[in-house]
Amino acid sequence: MKNIPHEHSRYYLNTLIETSSDAIIIINTSEEVEYWNSQAEQIYGITLSAIKMKKISTFFKKEDLKLLEILETKKPVFNVYHQPRPDKHVLISSSPIFDNKGNLIGAISIDQDITNIVKLNEKLSLTTTELQKVKQQYNLQELVGPFSEIKGQSGAIRAAKELALKVAKTDATVLIRGESGVGKELFAQGIHEASLRNDQPFVPINCGAIPEALFESEFFGYEKGSFTGAHKDGKAGKVEMANGGTLFLDEIGMLPLDMQVKLLRVLQEKEVSRIGGNTSIKVNSRIVAATNSNLEDMIKQGLFREDLYYRLNVVTLKIPSLQERNEDIPILVNHFVQEYCTKYQKEMPTILPSAMELFTNYGWPGNIRELRNVVERMIIIIDHSTIHADDIMNIFPNSDNNRTVKKGLAEEKAQLESARIKEVLIETYGNKSAAAKKLGISRVSLYSKLKQYNIDF
Repeated sequence: MKNIPHEHSRYYLNTLIETSSDAIIIINTSEEVEYWNSQAEQIYGITLSAIKMKKISTFFKKEDLKLLEILETKKPVFNVYHQPRPDKHVLISSSPIFDNKGNLIGAISIDQDITNIVKLNEKLSLTTTELQKVKQQYNLQELVGPFSEIKGQSGAIRAAKELALKVAKTDATVLIRGESGVGKELFAQGIHEASLRNDQPFVPINCGAIPEALFESEFFGYEKGSFTGAHKDGKAGKVEMANGGTLFLDEIGMLPLDMQVKLLRVLQEKEVSRIGGNTSIKVNSRIVAATNSNLEDMIKQGLFREDLYYRLNVVTLKIPSLQERNEDIPILVNHFVQEYCTKYQKEMPTILPSAMELFTNYGWPGNIRELRNVVERMIIIIDHSTIHADDIMNIFPNSDNNRTVKKGLAEEKAQLESARIKEVLIETYGNKSAAAKKLGISRVSLYSKLKQYNIDF
């Protein structure tokens, strides 16, 4: 590569600076402005002629100037949020400038104006706050209420939501039962939001995700100095954190027996003691538990305490599987399609009935969680504006269930094709040449299909 002529280097530098869509500012070690591009003029409303070779602190408060900080620290920063003026918000990338001997000769700052983005975000936050007020004022249960995230209009899901809404108004302990992936946590959150405790914390604990050695500290917390590695000031447990609100115990069947005893004591006495503590802390939280296990069988096997079971099972809320609410699948598919098209900035595709039938006929052993994952995969992989059954056949999990769906679709297609051939043969009074022409196939193909479907005409 040829060396750039020395006399041209300033022109190259000037063009580079002016081509940038961001403000570029260079100061020397005397804090005087050496470079100030046109974008800097637009963002800060100061002309080059007004600021050139003048101290930058004349135009900005010293505490608002990142460039001066860079001169002192001699360390670069990248994409740092900064507010050099009350009406300006920028992302700054700034570096010190050294000569070939390593001497500091100045600093450069590249400022990206994000003022409009910040203002839009503030408007969005304000709008969200206003929306929350409207929701509370009008109590739009179906549209924006506590259970609005639970989609579907089937009798099974409506019955579950009605019972959940009814029990939410009480302080009764609820045991939510259902297969994995049916949305048990959504129902638990809905019960909390519809309760009189909705302005207090909703604290979830996944009993299946906590290592056994950490159960007690996670549930009950610990005082300072209780054990090596503990936080120096101690830590509140989840039970204590849920005081006044709702404690959601997910996968309660995974709770070890010794912890079941301690949890039962907390539920009965309504107080908790931290590890290493000598005093009891009063707690008043509503308990909602969930499980996909057969707790009755676990009781027989000695894996779950019967007294805790009865304590939790005041009201049982059974969440239907996706197979039990088959008619809700198109609603859920369209909801997830819209969600992921927005997330991945893609146009909404049209899902043909043949493709939707594939969704409806599949067994969904993973329930809504599995359905959501398949829809996300479909949106990522398929770029067609119209989605056919063939487009998504390979997206579905490989399983016997899926093969049954494929077989069912093939049989249905054969039945429709056979019926159509018979219909056309009747219309053409058995004239096979005319029938083939009307069907848009060759005579050879027609004879083949007559044999395939055992049509005697």
